[in-house]
This record gives sequence, structure tokens and C-alpha cells, in this order.
Amino acid sequence: MSERPLAVLVEAIHAAADGPLREAGFDVERLDRSPDASQLAALLARATVIGLRSKTRLPATSLTAAQRLAAVGCFCIGTDQVDLACAARTGVPVFNSPFSNTRSVAELTLAEIIALSRRLFDKSAQLHTGLWDKSAKESREVRGRTLGIVGYGHIGSQLSVLAEGLGMRVVYFDIARRLALGNAHALPSLQAVLEASDVVSLHVPDTDRTRNLIGTKELAQMKRGAALINNSRGKVVDLEALAAALRSGHLSGAAADVFPEEPAENGQGFRTPLAGLGNVILTPHIGGSTEEAQEAIAVDVAEKLARFWKHGTTATAVNFPQVDLPQVKDGLLRILHVHRNVPGVLGTMHTLLAKAGINIHAEFLQSDSDTSFVILDVDPFGDATLLDGLGAMPETIRMRIAH
Repeated sequence: MSERPLAVLVEAIHAAADGPLREAGFDVERLDRSPDASQLAALLARATVIGLRSKTRLPATSLTAAQRLAAVGCFCIGTDQVDLACAARTGVPVFNSPFSNTRSVAELTLAEIIALSRRLFDKSAQLHTGLWDKSAKESREVRGRTLGIVGYGHIGSQLSVLAEGLGMRVVYFDIARRLALGNAHALPSLQAVLEASDVVSLHVPDTDRTRNLIGTKELAQMKRGAALINNSRGKVVDLEALAAALRSGHLSGAAADVFPEEPAENGQGFRTPLAGLGNVILTPHIGGSTEEAQEAIAVDVAEKLARFWKHGTTATAVNFPQVDLPQVKDGLLRILHVHRNVPGVLGTMHTLLAKAGINIHAEFLQSDSDTSFVILDVDPFGDATLLDGLGAMPETIRMRIAH
């Protein structure tokens, strides 16, 4: 009997992921925290697929050493913790769940907008220390105020709708053309949004273009008394500059759910320049951490990993040629072949199959600049030398039979 494939899930991924993986034939092994380097290497040596969240990093060194690894599941929105280019070169597709926690992040941001406008955290902290301070000073309704959204994707646009429901005016900026929802208005630049807004909320990915997107210059462009919310990526905001803007009184408040450096597990110490400042809400990267979001993410990514393992589907992979065929018909064999994108590979495969008298019933190939991925549904055969021949082609990166 052949060895069962192993799915390793780290960082306390929701238990709803287990069902789809077990139905696809996987054994499931769990770790409730992010592994250290030696633990990760040991896990990758055995894993067929690995599921992780935002704290576990998969650099090129880890990926090239993981000879058994067939796919990676990022049980979160972002994939910047994985070297995507290296994963593609080694024939490993990477899957994520870009939309499942949209509502959770939008709701948290909306709550922070209200809390900052009413200075709720300051008032609560005062009462916890025994100080009664009933005052309307610096406490504002959000109705009629302007919310500026930087990054008008799924989270930003949903926040836009929720904020309008409270009577806020919404403006936004995105580097891509985005259809405005409701009465929101697109502005031509980041500076225009910063200058127009009473509250600025950031919803951008981690890229070279967005790192330190908000620094001393940009903070100075914001209205005096405005507030800044960052629930996107930790390296988007220069926190020292933000702390200075808060201490000077130029900004009235801020909320941060993400930080440039975050502890690998709960209970570890944490420091930030924003600690101790008034009207600042600090949360430990919990924007998408609701039961509803984590369950939806778990099912979504696990099903993508299962479809890839059983059928070869990469239609939702973030780093890989997009290939999909319907479920293989009874009586046929499905070959999944990843190879370097050079001329002649398919011809060689066709020749090897034809010489063995094997008919091809379905074929789907897609390529990017470096990598090609083809699915072949063929007559069943028991000749191990034919598989060895396909796998031994010098252009082959990975090859397997779908399960």
C-alpha cells in the first residue's frame, strides 16, 4: 500500500480545514503555533502540503529543501510570507483565501473609526483607574465626517458601504481603476485623500511600492486632528513618524492591528513606538480573527489544496499557471507534469505516450515566463518505465499521478 499524503497545519488553523483534507485522502498533523526553523525543516521533510498563516515564513532555502512538498496553503489573505517565485520554480503552487475575512476586517475598522472619534479607549482606561471625566471635549460623531480609504479592494470597498450607512462621506485612492460603490468618490492621488479626510484607513498589500507608504511627509499632509488606521500590513506605516505626529497633536488618534515585527506566538513580549500614547488603539493582528472568518478561510484553502491534489486544479493559485480540467473520467489516468517553459516538451511527452500505445483523451497546458503545467488524461497503463521516462525528461520539474 502506498504511503498516505500528509497535510501539516501550523499556527492553530481552524479545525474546519480537516474535513476537506481527510476526504481527499490526507492524514492531518497540527501544530498550534509557528514552528522555529528546525521544526519547520523537520515538518517540510515529511509534508505533502503545508498550511500556514502569517507568521510562518517559507523562504527559498526551505522550499528547495522540501522535496516532498506538493503545495502550500496560506490560510489568510496575504502570501508575502512565502517566496512565491521560488515555489513556482520548484513546481509548488501556493493558494490563499483573499476574500473570506473581508467582513471581519471591515467591521473592526468601522468600530475603530467610532472609538477613535469618541475617544472610547481613553475614557474606559480612565474609569479603570478610578477617574471620572464626563466631557464632550474632542468627542465627535462620525456622521458628516470624511473617511479616506487607501486601497479600494474587497475590504476597502466594503468598509466604504458600511461607513456610508453611518452618514460618512467616503473618498478613496487606488492605483488600479476601481468602481465606486454608493456615493464614494475616487480622488486622483494619495495626497488628495490625506488632505481631504478626517479619518484615513489603509487597506493595501505588502509590496515594494507600499512599504513606508505613510511617513513623515504623508502624515504632515493629513488634516490637523485627523486619525489614521492601519489594518493592512505592518511595514506600510513608519511608526516612529506616526508616534511623533500623535505626540505633537497634529493627529488626534490612531489604530494599528499590524506591525513591522510581530511575536511568533502568544505570550511573547511586544514593543511599539505607539505604546502609551493617548487615543491609540493597539490590537494583536486580529483583523480577520473572528470565528466566522477563520472557519470560512479554513474551508476555502483546504478545498483548494484538495482539488489540486485530486484533480490538479491550479485555477486559484497565486504563483502558478492556471490549469483546470473537469474531474477525470472513470477508467482514465491523470498525469500532472510541471516543466520548464521551453520548446518541445509536449512533443516529447506525446512521442513517449504514442510509442507505448497510450491514447490522450484530454489535455490542458498553461505557461508563464518560466514554468509550464500540463494535465494529461490518458489510457491507464501499468508500465513504470513510461512514468520514469516522463519524469526523467531534463525539462521536468515535478510529475505525479493525480489521486
